[in-house]
Amino acid sequence: MSEDSYTEVTEQSWFSRIGGAIKGIIFGFILFLIAFPLLFWNEGRAVKTYKTLKEGGGAVISVASDRVDPSNEGKLIHLSGKANTEEILTDPVFGVADNALRLLRKVEMYQWQESSESETKKKLGGGTETVTTYSYSKGWEDNIISSSSFKKPEGHENPGAMPYTTEEQTAQQVTLGAFQLSTSQVKRINGFEPLAASEDASLSENLEGRIIPWQSGYYLGADSASPQVGDVRIQFESVAPTEVSIVAQQSGSGLRPYHAQAGGDIELLQVGVHTAEAMFQKAQTDNKILTWALRVVGFLVMMIGLSLIFKVFSVLADVIPFLGNIVEAGTGFIAFLLAAVLSLITIAVAWIVFRPLLAIILLVAAVGLIVLIGGKVKAGKAKRMSTLGAAGGAGAVPPPPPPGA
Repeated sequence: MSEDSYTEVTEQSWFSRIGGAIKGIIFGFILFLIAFPLLFWNEGRAVKTYKTLKEGGGAVISVASDRVDPSNEGKLIHLSGKANTEEILTDPVFGVADNALRLLRKVEMYQWQESSESETKKKLGGGTETVTTYSYSKGWEDNIISSSSFKKPEGHENPGAMPYTTEEQTAQQVTLGAFQLSTSQVKRINGFEPLAASEDASLSENLEGRIIPWQSGYYLGADSASPQVGDVRIQFESVAPTEVSIVAQQSGSGLRPYHAQAGGDIELLQVGVHTAEAMFQKAQTDNKILTWALRVVGFLVMMIGLSLIFKVFSVLADVIPFLGNIVEAGTGFIAFLLAAVLSLITIAVAWIVFRPLLAIILLVAAVGLIVLIGGKVKAGKAKRMSTLGAAGGAGAVPPPPPPGA
C-alpha cells in the first residue's frame, strides 16, 4: 500500500440499503427498457450497412488518380495514390513547422493522481461497512486533474489550468493525383510520426528563457530529470504525405460520400494501396465487429437493469449475510438468463423485419434457453421435495407389523 494514502470507513444501515435498492429499481427499469430499442436499432443498422456495402461492391469502378474522367461523374469510384500537399504546417506558439498533412502538438502536465480501492463487508442485521483507501501518486496527464475533487486535497494540489493545450493543424489543400481531398478525409489519414523541434524554431518572446529543449520537443520546468507538479512537456508529431486508397463518389475533382439505394453512405479510406475488394471486405468485417459489440452492450445493459430490479430481494435477505449472498447469486443468475432470452427474442424480432431466415434460428435458441430455465426450476423443486420427504421420513413413527408377524 502506498504511504501517501487516506483510509475512510463508512457504514450503511439495512433500512438505508433498502431505500437505495428501491431507488435502483427505477434506474434498473430505465436501463431494461433502453436495451430493447438499442438491440433492435443495431440489427437494422447492421443490415442496412451490409446491403449498402454489398451494393457498393457491385457498383464501384477502379480509376486512375492522375486524371478526372467526366464520364464518371456521380459514380462510386476507387482510386489509390499519394495524398500530397505543398503546405507547410506551423505551430503558432512554438514555431515548429513541417510539410505534412497533419501536425499535432501534444502537451502533458505532471500532476497528482488519485486512485481508490474499496472493500465492503456485510454485517449481521443487513448493514454494511465499507473501507475505502485513497492513494496518491504523480504522473503525466494530457488533461487537467481537478484536485479539489480529491478525498484528501491537502498536500495534493494541482494547477488549475494548462499553460498550453494539445492542438492539431490540418492541411487544407491536399491532392490525390488530380483529385482534391476534403478536410474530413485528410483527418482520417493516420500514421503520426515523432517530429523533432528544430533548434532554430522561432519561439514567441514570452517563451524565451522559460523552456528548455527536451528529447524532440520542449520542457517547461526546472529539471526534466526531476519533474515537479506543474511541469509541462511538449512534443510534436506529424503525418507525412503518404499513399492512400479511397472509395467515394466522384463530384467534379472532389470526392464525397456515395448514397446507396440501400439507404447508407459509402466513403472508405485506408492508408496504403488496397484493392476495392479488400476495402469492402474490411468494411464488412468492421460492420460485423461493431454489430456484435453493440449486441453485447445491449445484453449487458439489460442484465444490469434486471440486476438492479432484483437487488432489493438480496438486500432484504442480507439480515443474515450468508442468506443474502445466496439470494444475490440466484437473482444474478436469473437476470443473466432472462437478459439472454429477451435479447435473443428482441434480435429475432428485428431479424423478422430485416431477415426472416436468421430470426427462426434465434427463436429456436431462445426457446432452448426457456426450456433450460424451466428444467432448472423443476429440478430445484424436485430436489426440495425429496429433501423434505427424507426429513419427514426420519421423524415418522414406523407402521405396526402385519398380523401374524
